[in-house]
Amino acid sequence: MTGSTSDWPLWEVFVRAKRGVSHVHAGTVHAPDAELALQNARDLFTRRSEGVSLWVVKSSEITASDPDDRDAFFDPAADKTFRHPTDFELPDEVANM
Repeated sequence: MTGSTSDWPLWEVFVRAKRGVSHVHAGTVHAPDAELALQNARDLFTRRSEGVSLWVVKSSEITASDPDDRDAFFDPAADKTFRHPTDFELPDEVANM
């Protein structure tokens, strides 16, 4: 691939610190393909044994919510009580829940 590295696609990097925990976003790298993105991510984000697993995802493949739509998009719908467990009565057979 020709050109500068800034012409390479941007990749989002997720690191899992140890087994049993979720991957957490660690940052971004530029790379021409997924394999080199993994190598760059390993060099940048796990050089002090911070992780046991890495994911890289091309940034252009991520669909995200618009911050301007925050209020409408994340409305908890408090007027829809059927979504809350307190809206339902437990049968008498259920003693402890």
